[in-house]
Amino acid sequence: MDDSEEIAPAVQSILDAARERGGGGDRVSVTPRSLPDAFDAVADAGRTPVVAEIKPTSPTADGERTDDPVDLAQQMVAGGAAALSVLTEPDHFGGSAETLERVREAVDVPVLRKDFILHEAQLDVVEADVVLLIVRFLEAEGTGDLTDLLAAARERGFQVLVETHTAAEVEQAVDAGADIIGVNNRDLAELAVDLGTFEAVAPDVPDGVTLIAESGIQTPDDITRMRDAGADALLIGSAIMDHDAATDVEANTRRLTGADTDAIETTTDT
Repeated sequence: MDDSEEIAPAVQSILDAARERGGGGDRVSVTPRSLPDAFDAVADAGRTPVVAEIKPTSPTADGERTDDPVDLAQQMVAGGAAALSVLTEPDHFGGSAETLERVREAVDVPVLRKDFILHEAQLDVVEADVVLLIVRFLEAEGTGDLTDLLAAARERGFQVLVETHTAAEVEQAVDAGADIIGVNNRDLAELAVDLGTFEAVAPDVPDGVTLIAESGIQTPDDITRMRDAGADALLIGSAIMDHDAATDVEANTRRLTGADTDAIETTTDT
């Protein structure tokens, strides 16, 4: 497969950088906080299950957020986020393993490591509750076997979010044994976002699989649309934390989770 013809240049650059990054050395072992349980607890409390994303910058963004990521994380949890996604990709998103480690120590919700993992050694970088495997990237790389990588992640204790974009990729994820599947509304070929992608693909996800809608979710109406189409939770980035330092991250999170912050207890480790 000639992935250069099927992936946007900006995304190809991310894939090329990921290919060059090694692992962290010692084998990681983690006791994870349950992501499905966190979603259930938030839903039972009358809020929308949202995974709020800490992303200092991106290839499609202008500027960079330089706020303390721990402060941002605590604002998101105060706003009702069920879980957090932390970028650890350094070259295009300004992320780091250290940032994730600090955030995970400061909050009591599950934390997803958002990175572009292509081979097993790259799992051994930092403890997280959930790691991301992207079917399209593994296909383009041609060396990553989803089933084997999923098993390797679970052996270390990680929960695994398997990201898909098409019905065929959902089938691959299910065949590999994925029990948490994301459907990305962003097309990696053209970087266009279409919420109809989730609506078209969601019916192919079996009952019993935790289903997350990703990308392009900006408003409460978008959330209602994705939830009506079968989303158990939403992964939201720019609508919560854009790259304007004046943005009120807690208020944005609260608006999208439907949270009453007076009723939320935020726990931090000391």
